Amino acid sequence: MSTPQPSKTFSTISKEGLWDNNPALVQLLGLCPLLAVTGTVVNALGLALATMIVLVGSNMAVSLVRNFVPDAVRLPAFVMIIASYVTCTELLMQAYTYELYTVLGIFIPLIVTNCVILGRAEAFAAKNPIIPSMVDGLMMSLGFAMVLILLGALREIIGQGTLFADMELLFGEQAVSWQLNLMEDYPNFLFAILPPGAFVGLGLLIAAKNALDQRLKTRKQGPMPEVSGGSKRVRVTGKIS
Repeated sequence: MSTPQPSKTFSTISKEGLWDNNPALVQLLGLCPLLAVTGTVVNALGLALATMIVLVGSNMAVSLVRNFVPDAVRLPAFVMIIASYVTCTELLMQAYTYELYTVLGIFIPLIVTNCVILGRAEAFAAKNPIIPSMVDGLMMSLGFAMVLILLGALREIIGQGTLFADMELLFGEQAVSWQLNLMEDYPNFLFAILPPGAFVGLGLLIAAKNALDQRLKTRKQGPMPEVSGGSKRVRVTGKIS
C-alpha cells in the first residue's frame, strides 16, 4: 500500500508541470522521442497528443488501484496499465490519422517506456488521489508538449523555411492551407532537420529557461545593499611586540 504525500494545490501542480519541474527542460525525461520526431510542428503535436492521452489516463488508473497493488508487483502493474493506454492510442491513430502514425513509427509504441509517464505514475499518481493525479498528468503532458511544439517549430523554420507544413496529416484536408512559406526558394538546412540539430535546439531552450529563471530570481531578491566607503576603525587587543 502506498504512503500518501502531503496534498499540493492545483496551482502548485500546474506550475511544476509547466515550468518549475518541466519534464523536458528540468527533469530531462523522454528525450529520445523528443529529439527524434520534432522535425516539424505536426510531428511534435501528434506525439504530444498521444503522450497526453496516455499520461492522463495512466495517472488516473494508477491512482485508482494504488491501494490494492502490492509493492512486489507495483512496477509491472503500472507498465501494464500504461501499455493498455498506448495500445488504445495506437488504434485511434491508425483509424483517424494513419499517415501521421506511419511517420511517427516506432515512437508511438515506445511511449510505454517513456520515463515521463512511468516516472509520474511512480512519483505522484501512486501516492495521491484521482483528481490531483489527473491534473498532474495533464500539466506534465502540457509542459512536455510545449517543448515538443516549440522545438518542432524551431527546427522546421530553420531546416525547411516553413511553418505548419503537412498539418493535414492530423487535421484533415482543410489544414492544407495552413502551411506558411517563410522564405521562397529556401535551401534546406539539413543540420536542423537531423537529430544533432535537435540537441542544439534543446540546449538553447534549456539555456533560455535557466537564464530567465536566474533573472526572475535576481529581480525577486531586489538590488544588493550598497556598502558605504571610507576607512573603518579596527580594534586590536593584546600586546604587540
